Amino acid sequence: MVSSFGANDWTPTNTFATWLCSVSQETNASLAGSRVFVPQAVCDEYGRELLLARLAEWGLVPVDVPEQADLIYPDMPEAHTLTGAQAWARAERGMPVSARLAEDLARSGILRDVRIACSLIVEPKTAVLVERLAAAGAKVGVYCHAHECDQRLADEIASHGYAIEANASWTADEEHAGALRLLDDLRPNVIIDDGANISRLLVMERPELLPELVGVAEETTSGVRAFQAMARAKELPFPVVAVNDSQLKTRFDNRHGTGETCVTTTMRLLGPNVFAHARVCVIGYGPVGEGFARRVRALGARVTVVDTNPTMALQALFAGFDVCTAAKALPLCDIVVSATGVRHTVGLGELGLMREGAVIVVIGGIANEIALDEVSAAGGTLTLSEDAPGVSELTVPKGPTLHLLAAGDGVNYAAGPGNPIQIMDFSFAVQLCAVDHLLRNRGKLPNDVLRLTDESDRRIATLALEARGVRMSSQTSRPIAVPDWRCTRYTDTIIPADEERA
Repeated sequence: MVSSFGANDWTPTNTFATWLCSVSQETNASLAGSRVFVPQAVCDEYGRELLLARLAEWGLVPVDVPEQADLIYPDMPEAHTLTGAQAWARAERGMPVSARLAEDLARSGILRDVRIACSLIVEPKTAVLVERLAAAGAKVGVYCHAHECDQRLADEIASHGYAIEANASWTADEEHAGALRLLDDLRPNVIIDDGANISRLLVMERPELLPELVGVAEETTSGVRAFQAMARAKELPFPVVAVNDSQLKTRFDNRHGTGETCVTTTMRLLGPNVFAHARVCVIGYGPVGEGFARRVRALGARVTVVDTNPTMALQALFAGFDVCTAAKALPLCDIVVSATGVRHTVGLGELGLMREGAVIVVIGGIANEIALDEVSAAGGTLTLSEDAPGVSELTVPKGPTLHLLAAGDGVNYAAGPGNPIQIMDFSFAVQLCAVDHLLRNRGKLPNDVLRLTDESDRRIATLALEARGVRMSSQTSRPIAVPDWRCTRYTDTIIPADEERA
């Protein structure tokens, strides 16, 4: 389907960066995997090979005719503000894979009267998940931290009659009380968690609810790490499905969803050409860091990667990035990006190394990934800007004054639209598979961090391809035969076991 963007004529001022930023932020559509038509006049102006290389780094697929395209480059989307209901409806249209799986769950009846607590970012895609779980028979409640709450959607979810504890203006104490209210009122059988926060709260402050909890489906890397720590300490009292470890989550949500929208949200806050010729330090070369680094390189940034894991650092080097220590990189960079999901990735000492006026961006997305508590304890200050929403001034004691985006929260959800609709369709499809797995195996699973089978990934990927008009040959889905270890390059004949014994 051709995009409904304005039919404005191409002009040289509609740069590649401006177009990417506008499409991503205004539509919340995934650029990665989208088909794009580029008029010949644009190719002639910029050079076809250079433009195709940039498109490829962002995962855009060129097509020959506009009728085959999802997007037309460089047509710009119209800027508009959606109501909560309109944003919900747009997300629903863009999530066909999770719709199919939810329909299957409804037919099976496995969710009938199951109580599910969703501790997730409250935004349009989450509203779609809530509605689909409820339509399949579940009783669903929602909790969200204040900085992750889109109030339009919180109000809209409440207006549909779903239990929700979320308010963008809450204090930390009010967040705590709201989470406990949801647990007390819902008494969940299943928790869909983001960061392992409400599940750990249940363990520590509502242990009497544990007998009713079948298990947890965890969305994030940081949450999986927390549950793994509980398991190692033999303090995990329920099975956890590591949704984050699914290929359909990590390889798409992390690399393409977060990697893409953290770039474009930063561009919206600081200007679409902020990465052109900028020196950028990306700390952490996991899927999120890699996705971010590749994209800003395509926008003209010079990227240095810092990773304490030598294997990851070597991967970054072989991907063509500069690699060095934080001590060497931080004083030289214009933009510093924390992509680890690890508390105090950038501590007070590292902040003191940065150059005056440098920008700090968090894309790992946990509390105090930038050690703001250390800054405050040492007498530093964080001042929100009235002129530039989403940009704060961070004064480091005996150090530089820095610009911090989204007050140190994950920039794409705290100051932008969150991961793209089509990418969250995959992630929430995995969540549905995880809930199904927990309930079908109720009482049979160990209290450990578990992974779904490869078959779940294959099923979701097949549905995603079909939604995009791609059908794989049935031959590709045949199981791979287990090889006979005795068949080597030295012989074409296998000696029967009976003859060997003789």
